[in-house]
Amino acid sequence: MSRVVTRGVVFVHGAPAALCPHVTWAVEAVLGERVHFDWIPQPAAPRMLRSELSWSGPAGTGAHLASALRGWDGLRYEITEEPSAGSDGARWSHTPSLGIHHTMISVSGDAVIHEDRLREAIARTRGDVIALQEEIDLLLGAAWDEELEPFRYAGDGAPVRWLHQVG
Repeated sequence: MSRVVTRGVVFVHGAPAALCPHVTWAVEAVLGERVHFDWIPQPAAPRMLRSELSWSGPAGTGAHLASALRGWDGLRYEITEEPSAGSDGARWSHTPSLGIHHTMISVSGDAVIHEDRLREAIARTRGDVIALQEEIDLLLGAAWDEELEPFRYAGDGAPVRWLHQVG
């Protein structure tokens, strides 16, 4: 991992209670220190819990966190990493039905679609405007945003705990 320090947030939008300790252990393994999630009920999904954890660490930590949590049954999460010197910002979104989606994020907070990916979408859709819109929605992660939005709102007012990693 890079020596450039950045920060981000782990948003666990929904996890079965039995999975919560495993989420904690996975995050601890990536960050290299103990963490504490304040698990609270997720109003958007009965029998699910939610939590948030802010972190700081080397650029690239967000990708390692997203990989550590990827593919776990019933887990809905987002990981953010702010832009830093020499590194773009990013967001990873995961839902049980869609899997994981990665989006680059600009300094102003906008999703960024790289030129080659956009050119490929245009070539693949061959002038079909509706198909191009569907490709752009896929590149932006629209389906992930749509599925996670009720879980995001259900978390308004939830506690956030900051964690700082010295690297």
